[in-house]
Amino acid sequence: MLALATATSFEVSLLALGGLLMVGALASGLAHRSLLSLAALFVLAGFLLGEGTSGVLHFDAHEEFVRDVATAALIVILFRDGLEVDEEALAHWHLPLRNIALAMPLTAVIAAAGARALLGLPWTECLLLAALLAPTDPVLSSGVVTDRRVPGLIRHSLNLESGLNDGLALPLVLVFAAQLIPGAGHVDWWRFLLEDVGIGLAAGLLVGFAASLIMPRHERSLQDGIPGHQKALYALGAAFVAYGIAVLPPHGNGLIAVYVAAITLGIRRPDLRAYFEGQSENIVEVVKLGIFVVFGSLLTVHNLLADGWAAVAFAAVVLVIARPVAVFAALTRTDTDPPTRLFMGWFGPKGVSSIAFAVFVLGEQISAAERIFNLVAVTVVCSIVLHGATDTAGAQWIARRSERARDPDAGGS
Repeated sequence: MLALATATSFEVSLLALGGLLMVGALASGLAHRSLLSLAALFVLAGFLLGEGTSGVLHFDAHEEFVRDVATAALIVILFRDGLEVDEEALAHWHLPLRNIALAMPLTAVIAAAGARALLGLPWTECLLLAALLAPTDPVLSSGVVTDRRVPGLIRHSLNLESGLNDGLALPLVLVFAAQLIPGAGHVDWWRFLLEDVGIGLAAGLLVGFAASLIMPRHERSLQDGIPGHQKALYALGAAFVAYGIAVLPPHGNGLIAVYVAAITLGIRRPDLRAYFEGQSENIVEVVKLGIFVVFGSLLTVHNLLADGWAAVAFAAVVLVIARPVAVFAALTRTDTDPPTRLFMGWFGPKGVSSIAFAVFVLGEQISAAERIFNLVAVTVVCSIVLHGATDTAGAQWIARRSERARDPDAGGS
């Protein structure tokens, strides 16, 4: 402990994260065979190392460091998500489109109504809370989206939906958060759309288009060509350039710019998308697990229990009622049967994006920010446990059901 006391918080954080990555790699096989996901292990580790427990890690969400970490994580995650909008998205567009255009708003409305009824929050805070919990995260249902036995329509729809809804939820988070900042006054929606979202959109289109042209499609003129890992870094560099350009005066939204740049670059240059996807898996994984550790370290038993059973009831509304009901309604009159609609409705886990958005909001000057963060935390923790415990069994169930549908004589249950 003396060594920890003399070390800086940055050194201790690196020591903890490095050790957790090593332990996580060793425990990954066990996590796949148990009811506890790797994400849950990292949240639990962050909680045990956090100030509310052992005090080894100390992060203050109001510090610039934590906000910068959350912003960097969002840039990487949103860029990776935006790149997933490719020809596969065009081939499987109908179910994700219904989930995004119909199920996502309906989920938010039900969640906001639940927050109002159970927690008594003002409507703007309810809507902000619902927007924070709108995105879904495939990392907590990896058994579903990666198991090739699961019907491709389900896998692609859930994966593409989770890739798109991060960027689409972001404007709502920004609008409702801006309305709650003291002294901000009434937020002019049209001005916000024209300036914040519009500039972000324009910056993303500009950077994505320019980046697709600058990188040569054929490197015959170059002596040795450009290695694949350098092309992946080039793509990631475009993400940070898009963010930087957007936040310059007149101050647009950098995160929206990142998402739009990724979509533009990915569609125009599938080769760069492929290089990034092939080289970036480890980077994205470290970023996500790092966010889970930071998130866990910010949790305390007192804060999680601040709203008592009302918080648990709200989490149940979001996970068990809002999402399943909304998806079931949105996918009615499609080529999906009721069990498939219920299955897709259940696997809408809350994870990295909700955490990063909540940490971002926690750093704003919003009086109810801490309470909102705690409610998001309770919901995400419940989602990590429930979805992490059911993804493998769920994938096996839907796979067996699909096999029986293709071969009715196969038998079994």
